[in-house]
Parts: sequence; structure tokens; C-alpha cells
Amino acid sequence: MDTYTWYQTLEKPFFAPPAWIFGPVWSILYLIIFLSFGFVFWKVIQKKLPFSVALPFVLNLIFNFSFTPLQFGLQNLLLASLDILLLLGTIFWMMKAVCPYYRWVIYAQIPYLAWVSFATILQLTIMGMNI
Repeated sequence: MDTYTWYQTLEKPFFAPPAWIFGPVWSILYLIIFLSFGFVFWKVIQKKLPFSVALPFVLNLIFNFSFTPLQFGLQNLLLASLDILLLLGTIFWMMKAVCPYYRWVIYAQIPYLAWVSFATILQLTIMGMNI
């Protein structure tokens, strides 16, 4: 069963957005991620930030890029739910880690935090409705 067909067969809550909204939202978020994460990584390379500040950013990227293969490739709602919880946790961690250095990076993450918080609730609800 292809990904689109599989996802359409899942029960979803009333607050699930239409599928077309994900592309534009993630396009904006990836631009924010590119700029803010790139800034943090650049500051680490310049030795103006310790690597410990960049670590949650690195883990966040790993969890972010793992979600789609887990959810849609493996079609595994449980692993995708665990992944999105780790993703959400790393957003809080990276905001705390960068706070003493560059507060604008924290503010830049607010849309990302808001969307991933919503997506986490959505994912956990879909998992609960389908397992």
C-alpha cells in the first residue's frame, strides 16, 4: 500500500489539518531552521559557542529527518510517536542551551515549537485511534 493510501485509511481526530497544509508550513519552518541552526553551527565552528550548545540542534535534525521514514516508510505509528516526542524534547533543550548566548535564536524557534507541539498532539492522537 502506498504512503498516501495508507495515511488516508487511518482514523484521524477532528482537528487534523488537510494534507496540503504540511508542505507550506514545513517550507517556512525549514527556512527558519536553516538560518537559525546554521548560525549556531557557524558559531561553534568559529569557537564562539561550545559544542554542547549545538548538540541538541544536531539531535533535533536527526529526529526531524527520521520522522518521515518512520511514519510513512515503515508505517510505524509507535516509532514515529517516540521520535516526535524526542523531537519536541530537543526543541526545549536547544532553546535552553542557546539562551545565555543568542536569544534571537530562541525567538526564531517559537513557530517550530508551536508546530511540533501541535504535531505531537496530532501524532499521539492518531496513534491512539489506530493501535
